[in-house]
Amino acid sequence: MSRDVREVIREEPLRRSRLLELLAAGPLTVPELAAAAGHPQDEVMIWMMGLRKYGYVAEQPGVEDDGYCRYAVVDGR
Repeated sequence: MSRDVREVIREEPLRRSRLLELLAAGPLTVPELAAAAGHPQDEVMIWMMGLRKYGYVAEQPGVEDDGYCRYAVVDGR
C-alpha cells in the first residue's frame, strides 16, 4: 500500500457515494470497482470492508469471479 492505512480509512465517507453509485448498476468485484472508480485495489478493498461493516453493501452468495466475491448495495440504502 502506497499510503498510510489510516489515511485511506479516513477517506471512506468521501468515497462512499461514488462506490455505491457504481454498484447501483449491479454487483461488482473489488477489482472491477477499482478500475471503474480509478483507485488502487487495496484502497477500494478497505473502503468496501467499511461499507460492508456498516451495512451499505453485502456479498452476493455463490457469485465469484476469479476468486473475488461480488458486492451489491443493500436494499433500502
